Amino acid sequence: MGHGKLKKFAENETFRCLLQPDANAVLAKEADSRELKLNAHPIQGRWGADMFGNDHPIVLELGCGKGDYTIALALRHPEINYIGVDIKGARLWKGAKYATENALPNVAFLRTRIEFIEAFFGPGEVSEIWLTFSDPQLRGSENARLSSPLFLERYRKFLKPGGLVHLKTDSRYLYEYTYAVCQVNDLQVLAYGTDIYQNGLQGDMCPPNPSGSSSPCPSHSPSDCGPLPFTKPRAAMGFGGICLPDRDAIFEVQTFYEKMFLEMGLPITYMAFTIDRIGPYAFPGEAFDHDYWLEAEGPRRSFSHQPSKK
Repeated sequence: MGHGKLKKFAENETFRCLLQPDANAVLAKEADSRELKLNAHPIQGRWGADMFGNDHPIVLELGCGKGDYTIALALRHPEINYIGVDIKGARLWKGAKYATENALPNVAFLRTRIEFIEAFFGPGEVSEIWLTFSDPQLRGSENARLSSPLFLERYRKFLKPGGLVHLKTDSRYLYEYTYAVCQVNDLQVLAYGTDIYQNGLQGDMCPPNPSGSSSPCPSHSPSDCGPLPFTKPRAAMGFGGICLPDRDAIFEVQTFYEKMFLEMGLPITYMAFTIDRIGPYAFPGEAFDHDYWLEAEGPRRSFSHQPSKK
């Protein structure tokens, strides 16, 4: 391990805004089973009181990396508390250092595996979740995708009823997979777009309500189009005409990877949906054509893997 990382890890210990729990604090092994289960961390249900000192809404960014997106959102909305979650301490150092040096009262970071996320938040404690440029797990386990039914079940334990999940990604594969999950589970998709900077957003969305509420706007008119042909009438999908909060942030706040992909001329996709549902979440099965979208994806893009040139 390099000296630079060791220095960052040591400095991380001084940041009040950064919570770094030991895995043993949330993992418990049942005496009569080999299955590992989670214990509630003491911060669960107490982020407002113990970390922020207020009862403002809480928004999570899962897989936040260096925290640039979390910081940017927090600067736009001082009335909302933002928590970036990642497992990499060296990455979180940058965001935690910035928040500390600039005395941002509405920013916190949590270093943990996202698989453990439900141990840290209580019922209804979180208002929104951002999934920004998550690993699509093209050939990995479906359960490892952050928009899979397994993860939606975790989020449901702490997301407020009607709370939004935002997916922003360069991966069309992950976008279409997530859309299929919403489709088979009758989840409400508020807005979507497969190339948002070129074509904007579609769906049951409208400009911010003048009242600032999330209730339908009087002038709202649902759209009948979608990213793929629907197999159900839109009404059956539960589209309710709810307005997106701060729609401009979708375009104006960008991650490091997003800026890089835009410079490369690659399309950015976005989807906002709710996860309200009674009963277990179904897997998309045949509703998602894995082989087709895997081929369409092409080489997986990252800072070290550029698309192939034709």
